[in-house]
Amino acid sequence: MEIKEIQSKIQGYRAEGKRLFTTSSFQTHSLVMLHILSEIDATIPVYFINTGYLFPETLAFRDQIAQLFKLNVIDLKPNTPKYLQREPNGKLLFASDPDHCCYLNKTQPMEAVMAVFDVWINGVRADQSATRKAMMVEQSAPFNTLRYHPILDWNQKKIYAYIKEHNLPRHPLDAQGYVSIGCEPCTRKMDLEMQVRETRWFGMNKVECGLHTDLIINK
Repeated sequence: MEIKEIQSKIQGYRAEGKRLFTTSSFQTHSLVMLHILSEIDATIPVYFINTGYLFPETLAFRDQIAQLFKLNVIDLKPNTPKYLQREPNGKLLFASDPDHCCYLNKTQPMEAVMAVFDVWINGVRADQSATRKAMMVEQSAPFNTLRYHPILDWNQKKIYAYIKEHNLPRHPLDAQGYVSIGCEPCTRKMDLEMQVRETRWFGMNKVECGLHTDLIINK
């Protein structure tokens, strides 16, 4: 979708009285969606899922971008404290059961947000994974929420052309070889033999955290 189409769609949701929100991981590529929304309606709340495992550079970058774009960023934290996120033998879940770890720290906290909003504006792109390639621009989600994916058809080239055109800042870890940045224990630097999504949950046969698999209704 082009920016004018995105603006028209958001204005249409507003005219229908729908309650809108977005989420962001505050990676470099995430800034495109945030910048577009800040130009259209900076009052749309931006939920940031603060798992407690994020890089300190990501937290600092979030604060920088929130101030730069004048965003209403809301931290969303897990309900289950870290000392309870362990196996009986004491092993932390991110090392033994990453799916359950992602559920407790990402998916479950989002459920409460979705229950009070109508439209989730989400910056997923079809070129990021097979799961996302199968998505539609508008798609049903739990709690009678509609997922809206305005840049689903944008590719990496278009994303970085936008970043260059608007002189947007880069996540500080980009320069260190990180291309997909999530929780620190589950994020690796890119090497020549890896695909981008393989830098997350390396060796765990996992490429999605659950936000785009559990919190979506496929028809």
